[in-house]
Amino acid sequence: MSPTIDGLRPHIIALANQKGGVGKTTTAINLAAGLAELGFRVLLVDIDPQGNASTGLGVSPQNRKVTSYDLIVDGVSPQDVVQTTSVDSVWIIPANADLSSADLEIVSHEKRSFLLHDALRQPDLDSYAFDYLLIDCPPSLSLLTINAMVAADSVLVPLQCEFFALEGLSQLMLTIRDVRRSANPALRIEGIVLTMHDMRNKLTAQVEADARATMGDVVMKTTIPRNVRVSEAPSHALPVLSYDPASKGAVAYRALAREIANNRKTAL
Repeated sequence: MSPTIDGLRPHIIALANQKGGVGKTTTAINLAAGLAELGFRVLLVDIDPQGNASTGLGVSPQNRKVTSYDLIVDGVSPQDVVQTTSVDSVWIIPANADLSSADLEIVSHEKRSFLLHDALRQPDLDSYAFDYLLIDCPPSLSLLTINAMVAADSVLVPLQCEFFALEGLSQLMLTIRDVRRSANPALRIEGIVLTMHDMRNKLTAQVEADARATMGDVVMKTTIPRNVRVSEAPSHALPVLSYDPASKGAVAYRALAREIANNRKTAL
């Protein structure tokens, strides 16, 4: 049963990692599609100035006249920025390069860390009856990322299976701890999801073993394999679940969506 039907507000998950190239946006797009397949209504909030999540869900640059920049910086109504996507039951608040200057423009604002929090709790969004809001953060621990963490119920951390993967994780965890202390005491870790996972590679096995030994149950059971279909899908403006539903990548993202949905049920 949908959490929204149960009368609860949407569950907000920020996807964050200050390191680029870890599969953050790919995970945001495909997790949204996987949750939609389970019958949930999902809003993806793109706050990455690169706007890759918007492109990957079929929103062309010319259709980004009003974006998350306008939502955060100018306080426009959410109804003015929410768009449909190429995936049924998935909507998006798109992004473009305007966001590159957002940190400088909001730094002097009295509520600079709460702008996205307040925007995503406007009554305008209630009519959509969203079950999940996924926030695709920029690859940095910027003021935009802080806004996402203050707005979110939890943080999902995509972690690439490579040598330096765990090095940046400690800084991210410190940032989450600081946000808990200062602005969002209820913020929790949704999980760490291992991406670009290849068990034929000894390094992958070592990174996974180290992550599970260090972080324990915080590491998701589901891992996302290195899969060419996952890489190809964005060029067709589709999640891999639509582009090649039977691929290993699609199967993995469906499993991740089920794991997150089940964790939500357990938390309730």
